Amino acid sequence: MRCVCAAFGVVVALSACVQPSAQVQPRKGATFLPDAQGLAVQPSAQRVDFGRSPKGVIPALTRELGRPAVLPLTGCPTGIAQRMRWGDLELTFTSERFVGWKQGEGQHGRVCT
Repeated sequence: MRCVCAAFGVVVALSACVQPSAQVQPRKGATFLPDAQGLAVQPSAQRVDFGRSPKGVIPALTRELGRPAVLPLTGCPTGIAQRMRWGDLELTFTSERFVGWKQGEGQHGRVCT
């Protein structure tokens, strides 16, 4: 009986040390708006234009929008090396460049079917 009481006392003492988890505030980051030249970055005047390296584009979008879904290259034009989706925004890349986007019914550049 003493062991049970002692064990219960240890559990109660340790639980008093645990703090409730703090809520993580959502990040108020950038919004990417597709257009004929690539992506406008709001609220800034910055842009992610077609021709940019995937080495810069992918980390920037991942930092703001989270990890992308990597999509298969089925139905892609020759030369497309990567196809990724953040929410409803899908981007296509050659090995060296950002070349297209699709979002809803809209698309521009080189995209997959």
